[in-house]
Amino acid sequence: MSADTTKPAVAPEIPHQSGAPGHGPGHGGDGHLKAGLKNRHLSMIAIGGVIGAGLFVGSGAGIAATGPGILLSYALAGLLVVLVMRMLGEMAAADPQSGSFSAYADRALGRWAGFSIGWLYWFFWVVVLAVEATAGAKILNHWMPGVPQWAFALIVMAVLTATNLTSVSSYGEFEFWFAGIKVVAIAAFLVIGILAVFGLLPGTHAVGTTNLTGHGGFLPHGVGAVFTGMLTVVFAFMGSEIVTLAAGESEDPEKAVTKATNSVIWRIGVFYLGSILLVVTLLPWDSAEVKASPYVAVLNHVGIPHAGQVMDVIVLTAVLSCLNSGMYTASRMAFSLGQRGDAPKAFASVTKRGVPRVAILASVVFGFIAVFFNYAYPDTVFAFLLNSSGAVALFVWLVICGTQLRMRKIIEREMPERLTVRMWLYPYLTWTAIGMIGFVMAYMFTDADGRKQMYLSLVAAAIVLAASAVVGRRRRAAVAAES
Repeated sequence: MSADTTKPAVAPEIPHQSGAPGHGPGHGGDGHLKAGLKNRHLSMIAIGGVIGAGLFVGSGAGIAATGPGILLSYALAGLLVVLVMRMLGEMAAADPQSGSFSAYADRALGRWAGFSIGWLYWFFWVVVLAVEATAGAKILNHWMPGVPQWAFALIVMAVLTATNLTSVSSYGEFEFWFAGIKVVAIAAFLVIGILAVFGLLPGTHAVGTTNLTGHGGFLPHGVGAVFTGMLTVVFAFMGSEIVTLAAGESEDPEKAVTKATNSVIWRIGVFYLGSILLVVTLLPWDSAEVKASPYVAVLNHVGIPHAGQVMDVIVLTAVLSCLNSGMYTASRMAFSLGQRGDAPKAFASVTKRGVPRVAILASVVFGFIAVFFNYAYPDTVFAFLLNSSGAVALFVWLVICGTQLRMRKIIEREMPERLTVRMWLYPYLTWTAIGMIGFVMAYMFTDADGRKQMYLSLVAAAIVLAASAVVGRRRRAAVAAES
């Protein structure tokens, strides 16, 4: 494929993959990924994709920093994700690709954009593998202290690697049950919390709005804290887009993407805003228990026995789910990059089962290296990796917005019948989302941790852009030599 980044609107058409319009599901051994994900898999991947360990554990820090006003932080971040997902859903429903936004950026903005955002996204998930493997190992080591923590990290990585190598349906089945446990857990929490708020559980009484307006008020640290809190929660939504990558391996990608896109509003509203509202309504936001573990604090408050152990099981499930999805997502992005000539060709090869084995193993190898750095150099090398991937979510969302502005015109011109999901109030809400992302990026420079993440993420982006330029020159030289 030639690289003409000066004319992105007429870039060569991205090769369709399994499940793409005009092509039937791929079969193992024909160079395509296999359409092995069922509708129930896609539905649960979409629902569970927004429920991570960050919600169960990390939300405590946001509540402590912002107070009850953290609800506004979640609402603003949630609104941004809804807009981005709508844009991505429009493109994915029209042309499902395993590379998702990277493949669309390649076509709409130029080869440099698809290359850069694809590798940055891959890098993000490789680092996440190390984070989640270590988090899961800590919980397992707490249960069985006789086994070294690093051994548990290797075990969970090895087991889930084997699962992903078997078949895409194996990934889907594991994720179905992992996500199912998370959904049942958060649904049970919502029911228990609502009953407790109205004093319908033994030993509880109706609390009203005492904790929402007391202890310094709804915004005890001022309006600015809402935006500071937004920095801590915006990255919790990373993973919502996984369903658009997985759609390319489903039997009915258009239906799956449409359903996931339409349901993102209630998923964020119920799971995040609903559960956080219950936490800050039932308990004082400034209590040490809420900061340490808000969901455990609520369960202890209503008298649920062994709340800590119950939450450990749920958090472990969330960690394994994220680890499982991280392997899948990184490998599919690597596969797509290989198909487009932006990664070694071996990355685009598949087994008879339609599994991109080389792409999976390459992603996992770097994941294992990151796990090693996490244990050997946690405050130096791994801290650099973690911080340099910190703002990638914002880069990804920004590219999705820019891509959708161009892709809408391409879809309307080339395949208008595929425009089954439409971005609301195009292009005005797209530009609104771009403005919101720009504001969050700018605000990160006012926060010490955020500033470090932005600087290092920009360094990582500059390195990838430089690599894109080198690859582009070599590709143009090869094309010139052939002609």
